[in-house]
Amino acid sequence: MFLIIIAAILAVLIYLPSFWVRHVMSKNNKELVGLPGTGGELAEHLIKRFELSGIKVEETEPFRDHFDPQNQTVRLSTANYHGKSLTAVAVATHEVGHAIQFHRKEEIFKLRSKYLPTARALSQIGIGIMWSFPILGFILRSPLAVGLVIGCSLLLQILGALAYLIILPEEWDASFNKALPILIEGEYVTADQIPKIRTVLKAAAITYFSAALANVFNIWRWLLILRR
Repeated sequence: MFLIIIAAILAVLIYLPSFWVRHVMSKNNKELVGLPGTGGELAEHLIKRFELSGIKVEETEPFRDHFDPQNQTVRLSTANYHGKSLTAVAVATHEVGHAIQFHRKEEIFKLRSKYLPTARALSQIGIGIMWSFPILGFILRSPLAVGLVIGCSLLLQILGALAYLIILPEEWDASFNKALPILIEGEYVTADQIPKIRTVLKAAAITYFSAALANVFNIWRWLLILRR
C-alpha cells in the first residue's frame, strides 16, 4: 500500500512536466496573422543568416521536432513547419540553436552526441530485459539469477535517465543563449510576445528532462509489478 501511494505521488510529479510542456505548446499554437512567415520559413532564413552551410530543414511527425546532426537537418513537426504561431517560431529557432551549436563545434553540443544515443540505448535495453522477465524467469528458475536480471534492467534504466539529465545544459543553451537573443535582437517577435516566447522556449528545453523523469517512473512501475 505504501509503495502504491509513493508511486501515485511520483506519477503526478513525473508526468506534470510532460503535461505542462504539451499545454504550453498547444496554448501558443494559435495562428498569428502578424508573423512574417512560418516556422519552416524562419528556420530557412536563420540558416542563411548565420551561414550554416549544409544544414537543411524538413517536415517531420508531430512532437518529433529535433536537430539531426548526422544528416545535418532541422526537423519540424507539421504544425511548426507550416504554422505561423509563437510555438512554431520558438521551436524552429530552438532547433536552429542546436544547428548553430553543431556548426560552431561548441563543446556543449558534444553532450548530445555523446550521451543522447547512450540514454536511448540504455533505456530501451533495460525495458526490453524487463519485458522479457517472465520468459527469463521460467528459463533461469534460480531466484539469484532472476534477481540479477531485474537488477541489471533497473540499473540500465537509471543510467539512461541520468544520461538524459546530462544533456539539459545543451537544451538550455539552445533556448536561452541562442534562440531568445536571436528572436529579440532580430525583432522577429514583438515586445509583448517575448514573455510567451520565453515560456515556450523553457518547454522546449525541458523535453528531455521529461523523458528522464518518465524513465525513472518506469523503474517504480516495474518494482510494483514485481511485488505482486
